[in-house]
Amino acid sequence: MDKFIITGGSPLRGELPISGSKNAVLPVMAATLLTKGTTVIHNVPDLVDMRTMAHLLRILGAKVQFEDHRLTIDTTTYDFNEVPYELVKTMRASIYVLGPLLAKMGEAKVSLPGGCSFGPRPIDYHLRGLETLGATVELKHGNIHATCSRLKGTEIYLDFPSVGATCNLMMSAVLAEGTTVLYNCAKEPHIINLGEVLQQMGAKIQGVGTDTIKIEGVAELHPCECSIYADYIELGTFLIAGAITKGDLTLTHCDPMQAEAVINKLRRSGYNMELTPSTVRITCPRLPKAVNVTTMPYPGFPTDMQAQFMALMSVTPGTSMIAETVFQSRFNHAMELNRLGANIHVDEGMAVVYGVDKLSGAPVMASDLRASAALVLAGLVAEGETHISRVYHIDRGYESIETKLNAVGASIQRVADSNRY
Repeated sequence: MDKFIITGGSPLRGELPISGSKNAVLPVMAATLLTKGTTVIHNVPDLVDMRTMAHLLRILGAKVQFEDHRLTIDTTTYDFNEVPYELVKTMRASIYVLGPLLAKMGEAKVSLPGGCSFGPRPIDYHLRGLETLGATVELKHGNIHATCSRLKGTEIYLDFPSVGATCNLMMSAVLAEGTTVLYNCAKEPHIINLGEVLQQMGAKIQGVGTDTIKIEGVAELHPCECSIYADYIELGTFLIAGAITKGDLTLTHCDPMQAEAVINKLRRSGYNMELTPSTVRITCPRLPKAVNVTTMPYPGFPTDMQAQFMALMSVTPGTSMIAETVFQSRFNHAMELNRLGANIHVDEGMAVVYGVDKLSGAPVMASDLRASAALVLAGLVAEGETHISRVYHIDRGYESIETKLNAVGASIQRVADSNRY
């Protein structure tokens, strides 16, 4: 395993392009299973999770090529409908193939997925939705076995606006017989991206980006050429990199309005934000102040930015309250930030962050993808060297993060980690 050695203290200055979204590309890749032929996807980030999904599609029989951020997926001859645990245990997004396989082939066998370990994220919403569409679903020995003759359009109300369930049920319903209406849907940008791609494939979908999505099933879909949205979580992470180092950073190739909740919190904290339709610049003209955050489903403050914002608040004057309402046990990074000198107290779904004057470099360990990003951000401002182990987590969701940040003044080395935990 690799680790990062970060020497902190340098303000970040310059421009950084934002990569394509991991959360958008994975369901779009799964959606190609609804077609027969070759789909070309542009602006694809080179990430571990993307390559894992590509391998998964190859196991199913698809032909996949990746070059220069372009992904070509040929599903002409795929004929396998089973995804083993050995492949999916490291990536929860593997569940995205369940709906397309079931809708297209009438049967799917998918092991229960793994992924980040910050708390339970049940797939009950996926399975109940598929059963409502007419599928027979069995859970045996850690595997999901779903079958149907053809899915039937119906009305489905999600108890929680789950991103994964919204994606899976959209992909299932596009080939169902009749009309499906999904209520209380997730509204994240990657839901809209998936909906647009499905429409390009010939699906009849209305209301994507709202809490009610109406889908009129069609007999078949066709391949298309499409593009992946910029990653608004990477955008938010790099904005905080500029903020925490009191730098002058401009992020390009993005849609700032997709990160509006993060941008508004940074403005309230005292940072200057200059927006164009495709760029955002952050500077720190005055002493920042602590602000409170409550994570919410989109368009609220994203849970995927909670750890990064906690790192910023740990060195911001004042006291901030951070409430995690989406995944209440998602505070593993707090203890590691405290190892760097932060003063954070966690009680169930709430963290109280007392801003300190400085952080000091120390060995820390990443526990999940966004916790990794938070530790990198803290390392950028900590005195001395910060050693971050288990950075394979960050490779799942950030493309060459050390190369990008070093290009604007950071000092991050990737080295082999001789320690084993």
